[in-house]
Amino acid sequence: MAEDTSTDTAAADDLAAWGEAMAEQGVSAEPAAAAAEPPKVQPAPFAELRADQGGGAPNNQLDLVMDIPVTLSVELGRTKIQIRELLQLAQGSVVDLDRLAGEPMDVLVNGFLIARGEVVLVNDKFGIRLTDIVSPTERARRLA
Repeated sequence: MAEDTSTDTAAADDLAAWGEAMAEQGVSAEPAAAAAEPPKVQPAPFAELRADQGGGAPNNQLDLVMDIPVTLSVELGRTKIQIRELLQLAQGSVVDLDRLAGEPMDVLVNGFLIARGEVVLVNDKFGIRLTDIVSPTERARRLA
């Protein structure tokens, strides 16, 4: 019987501690009191937004990201080879890629396909002329 009394005392102490903690937070410990009185609902006090506060003009928001650097790369093609084949490569070796000659190159920004294009020569440097921009829906589909 002594065990039951100590368990009841501990449970009562826990209940009292919870009641005190809830009272400090301003929450009623009585479930009946909460059910009897509906909570008071008020609109949140937000200041009215105006265009001159920096949140209105889309150009101002776009200016924030204009100076962020990204990596643009052009992919000629890909292939999978075994490490044995990789170690046998030497100067003059030819690696077959998954693209055909004349096929458009992939233009990637930070590893994501954004366009396709063809290789051009500009002042003795390689460049790429964009021939197809990937639509936002196709980009989203490729991410999934």
